[in-house]
Amino acid sequence: MTNPLLATWDTPFGLTPFDKISDEDFTPAVEIALASHKAEIDAIAGSGEPASFANTIEALEAVGRDLDRVLSAFYTVAGADSNPAREALQRDFSPVLAAHFSEVSGNKALFARVAAVWEARDELDLSEEQARVLMLTHRGFVRSGAALEGEQEVRIKDIKGRLAVLGTEFTQNLLADEREWFMPLSENDLAGLPDFVIAAARAAGEEKGADGPVVTLSRSIIVPFLQFSTRRDLRETAYKAWGARGANGGETDNRAITAEILALRSERAQLLGYENFAQYKLETEMAKTPDAVRDLLMAVWEPAKAQANSDAEKLTAMMHKDGVNGDLEPWDWRFYSERRRKELHDLDEAELKPYFQLDRMIDASFDCATRLFGLQFKPLDVPLYHEDCRAWEVTRDGEHVAVFIGDYFARGSKRSGAWCSAMRSQAKFPEVQAPIVINVCNFAKGTPALLSYDDARTLFHEFGHALHQMLSNVTYESVSGTSVARDFVELPSQLYEHWLEVPEVLAKFATHAETGKPMPAELLEKVLGAATYDMGFSTVEYVASALVDLEFHDGDVPADPMARQTEILAGLGMPKAISMRHATPHFAHVFSGDGYSSGYYSYMWSEVMDADAFEAFEEAGGAFDPERAAALEANILSTGGSRDAGELYVAFRGRLPGVEALLKGRGLAA
Repeated sequence: MTNPLLATWDTPFGLTPFDKISDEDFTPAVEIALASHKAEIDAIAGSGEPASFANTIEALEAVGRDLDRVLSAFYTVAGADSNPAREALQRDFSPVLAAHFSEVSGNKALFARVAAVWEARDELDLSEEQARVLMLTHRGFVRSGAALEGEQEVRIKDIKGRLAVLGTEFTQNLLADEREWFMPLSENDLAGLPDFVIAAARAAGEEKGADGPVVTLSRSIIVPFLQFSTRRDLRETAYKAWGARGANGGETDNRAITAEILALRSERAQLLGYENFAQYKLETEMAKTPDAVRDLLMAVWEPAKAQANSDAEKLTAMMHKDGVNGDLEPWDWRFYSERRRKELHDLDEAELKPYFQLDRMIDASFDCATRLFGLQFKPLDVPLYHEDCRAWEVTRDGEHVAVFIGDYFARGSKRSGAWCSAMRSQAKFPEVQAPIVINVCNFAKGTPALLSYDDARTLFHEFGHALHQMLSNVTYESVSGTSVARDFVELPSQLYEHWLEVPEVLAKFATHAETGKPMPAELLEKVLGAATYDMGFSTVEYVASALVDLEFHDGDVPADPMARQTEILAGLGMPKAISMRHATPHFAHVFSGDGYSSGYYSYMWSEVMDADAFEAFEEAGGAFDPERAAALEANILSTGGSRDAGELYVAFRGRLPGVEALLKGRGLAA
């Protein structure tokens, strides 16, 4: 019987046939696909023909299709619907895949052919995109260690394999801590909680098999609990559990793993001739150097810290007025900040939340894409990997553009956070393939499902990534969609968040869950007026994480990352009542893989651009200005990584941005 992962998929739009795949299919499929990919690579490397762009660079673009399909299916379910079998497979696959791709990038005969094409590049009459693909391919081989010899070559392969194992262990430890901990709530423990929080806690209790409501470590439950619970003792318990993820001792403790990861990254960078990992990592980004990153973060840190310290004094006074003496603690901030928000802006999260129905916010994100880019969304009835998932066909002018999948609800089998990935990326070579894009979120279930304003922004953010994938219009998959510099990839996603704040969008789609009536004009004004409320807090918790990430990788390797984290925060004058958004033992962006290592700053680097880019719309005909929308698609959303990120931004805006628009947008300008 043919393995369904390797069979021809006669499904609508070539979607993965999840209803026919079992966990037992993954191992044999990976083994066969790896062997096939190895044979394809060996054929390119061993060709008797002189190296050319077609038989070397384009040939590399065309191989590994079976492996891509198998790994896409596996890592989709491993991240969003894990189980013990899939976790075991992840642990098995990590070193095998690391060794395989190390062998490819370290293949001397293959690298010699790539290098030969690179040396002859000026004589090849390549298109701009082809020249870019050649440069990125050659650079990728060099940065992976293809030019190393002897012991150094062996060592870098060992390092890559070990890092793959450690990243998997880090992720699974974090998932285990998030999955296992929950706090049962008696009826007396519900004091202060609005109905939507109680409903989410009851739904979480059902999923955990508990006899009643529970607080879990899902952000969509624990944050509103910290905002509204009048039980300071329970807020403290929940907050400390949330902060202790990955640092609870025992088998799931990540602290030793982070130390080893940092040491191995530093050694890898030095083998490749760099002073440290930050310099290695940032070479390919827009920022280029650690100093450029540090300058940006510190330009934002000082005004944000000043605002946060000022806010802390006011929240402390409120707490003391309640008869609670002592210092404001991290489990107090959200509670008193929510009360202060209600006082300052007459804005109550409990009053606001019924206007942010999940389905209406999905409709809103689609409607904005229709108005900006002419996209249409039609629901699809197709087998997916979990009953919570939904799918749509995306078309424009009657032509198929993409398939979009949404997986929105939190569950114990899903890792925390929110993300976008392409199960299949857009390309025109070796054949035309339309993208299949998925957004994964962790919203609380409900009837109907209600979002916080922050949840709604997350939905728009991830859909901005999806648009970057869906509107991609390049030839080669290696530069398709979000295959761009890490500090550029967040531009489309963060820019799209701005459309949630457009008054006409909220007026149309922020309708009450029970009455169906649109949000009253005065409430809408309060929402928009409070958009920069508590921005000192949110900026400090983010920038602190970004600076810790940078300092970890730019300088001597810390023997004890937790001690170094404390030292860095003390040097910054971190406000006592605010914690890093992601403390080291649960900083998955940085330690589950190399993606955001030395790169967590990239959200803010992109925010400098997104604030400036949205100003371009406002300076023109408004949020839906057709000329600006066309320019955004032509210069950024459709181009992927086919050109330098800085060039693309200048092509859209006419210049590079400064930090002023960001500070203004966050309400931190002097």
